[in-house]
Amino acid sequence: MKALILYSSRDGQTRSIASYIASKLQDTLGCDVIDLLQAENIDLSQYQQVLIGASVRYGHFHPVLEKFVKQHADQLNRMPSAFFSVNLTARKADKRSPQTNAYTRKFLLSSPWQPKQCVVFAGALRYPRYRWFDRVMIQFIMRMTGGETDTSKEVEYTDWHQVDRFTQEFGQIQYEK
Repeated sequence: MKALILYSSRDGQTRSIASYIASKLQDTLGCDVIDLLQAENIDLSQYQQVLIGASVRYGHFHPVLEKFVKQHADQLNRMPSAFFSVNLTARKADKRSPQTNAYTRKFLLSSPWQPKQCVVFAGALRYPRYRWFDRVMIQFIMRMTGGETDTSKEVEYTDWHQVDRFTQEFGQIQYEK
């Protein structure tokens, strides 16, 4: 059995989550972890299941996600597949489900791919690592939404127990074809 974990990450948290999931599954499933930007010619038939993770920046997923999903929707819909979204809105517990997270809900409603599982993880706020423009814009958004505004801080909101629970569920979907 082999799983493919694809990700689109802006600042590294989605990549970290994808790598963490792969490390947890390595004993039961072989996992390849690939950046969606490098996956244009990937052969999905070599995998028994696929997990795609993508982050949100300024209310949008990277365009590579939509392009990949449109290109591979038929195959993704025929195989065990799952999606995880990573965004700062999910730092609030009531925004951590596909139904309550506007970005994830919008993506799923417009996507030709309907993953068997979907989850929303909170991301990380890394002010010192952002370019000036991003730091100012994200600080403005955080001020409007009641989040951290101290630009000297880095805050990881990801609930790793939630990631562990999802990883266990993803590891079992191969048997539910």
